[in-house]
Amino acid sequence: MVSPFRSVSRLALSAVVAGGLIGSPRPALAQGQSLIRDTEIEEILHRDADPILRAANIDPKNVQIVLIGSKDMNAFAAPRVMGVNTGLIVETKTPNELQGVMAHETGHLAAGHSARSGEMNAAGMKPFLLTMGLGLLAAIAGSPEAAAGLAGSASYFGTLGAIGFSREQESRADQAGATLMEKAGLSGRGLADFFDNFRYQEVFDEARRYAYFRTHPISSERIEALRSRVTKQSNYDKVDSPEAMAEHAIMRAKLDGFINPQVAITKYDEKAKDYPSRYARAIAYYQLKEPDKALKLIEQLLSEQPDNPYLYELKGQILFEFGRTAEAEAPQRRSVQLKPEAPLLRINLGQTLIAMDDRKKVAEGIDELKRSLTQEEDNAVSWRLLAEAYDKVGQDGLARLATAEYNFNIGDMRQARVFAMRARDMLSKNTPEWRRATDIVLVAQPTREDLRQLGREGSIVSNSR
Repeated sequence: MVSPFRSVSRLALSAVVAGGLIGSPRPALAQGQSLIRDTEIEEILHRDADPILRAANIDPKNVQIVLIGSKDMNAFAAPRVMGVNTGLIVETKTPNELQGVMAHETGHLAAGHSARSGEMNAAGMKPFLLTMGLGLLAAIAGSPEAAAGLAGSASYFGTLGAIGFSREQESRADQAGATLMEKAGLSGRGLADFFDNFRYQEVFDEARRYAYFRTHPISSERIEALRSRVTKQSNYDKVDSPEAMAEHAIMRAKLDGFINPQVAITKYDEKAKDYPSRYARAIAYYQLKEPDKALKLIEQLLSEQPDNPYLYELKGQILFEFGRTAEAEAPQRRSVQLKPEAPLLRINLGQTLIAMDDRKKVAEGIDELKRSLTQEEDNAVSWRLLAEAYDKVGQDGLARLATAEYNFNIGDMRQARVFAMRARDMLSKNTPEWRRATDIVLVAQPTREDLRQLGREGSIVSNSR
């Protein structure tokens, strides 16, 4: 169970949320952008980034990978967070190219270019990760009735657009990135190739350039200097492993299927037998509301990869979202059995269980959601679903507390305070849950009347940190 005294100071790192609840037509994000979650892609990105972070003496466990749904190419690195646009992943041809961009961004960080990290921290750059998976993101975007879970910060994306570097800083970050790639035992070829592939961006006007190159000016001289450096490094001739290439192809295929389903149906040949092509088509069929075609392909893939948790996750998502809740339980259970450390998979299972008209299933769903929160205590979707589950079984105080936690984690301090005060009225005094509700009130812009009430009972003294 989540500790009732978990730190609330992390709020200082959070973005101010501007929208994204049930019934909202769209989240208040920069046009064409959204914050998304997908366990499979996040794990692949970590495998790409972790050697580079370790080379920079940064513990990868302390870095959160942020996946930004946008066709534009962009990326950033800051203390404790690395962001990658889906458009960048799709445009990079190899894992080594993507690693090169990550190394360059980490190079800015390692070189102490405080203009970037300072602006991001000032704007509260740590985003709220509110979606349960790429599949649910797509469902939410197209259906206001789908489970809420998408919110973001306009200031977050605005800050990214405002970040800029001098050519001198860019050259230094190139050299730092090259050093990190060599230290990590990786070829620097991808770093040089990436910038070389987009050399033409230099001649475009600002409006036509990719966002990445508006904030990262390039020049032929800079590219040649980088190429000269990396060709002399001992790892230059190393190539990506077949496994890494396969994972990169899977990422690109998955993103195409979810974000560009119409394009994916054409791009990935129906007769193709390779895994990424069939995976992309299955996802695209699902997105195009042809679940039977999607499930048929998934069954074929499962016959070949019976221990792939992400295929079971996808199957469960499709069944759940097309109203086949009872059938969704088994594949979602299997996904959790195969990957018990993945909180997003537990959230999917928990959501399915609490949707059933069976108190035992609902109770089990509550347990799954609570277990997910031991791994991601600030996952707003878990808190929202937990509130729904507690309400369903008549635990009103815990339902109000979970709603307070949800609002706290999406940055709605007013609603967090309101529901925390309601929770305190319903919970037994001095229990861990009651004290946690009090903690939320104290940091959620309490009114004078709230403070007077807490002062009369001595809560301010006993709960201050």
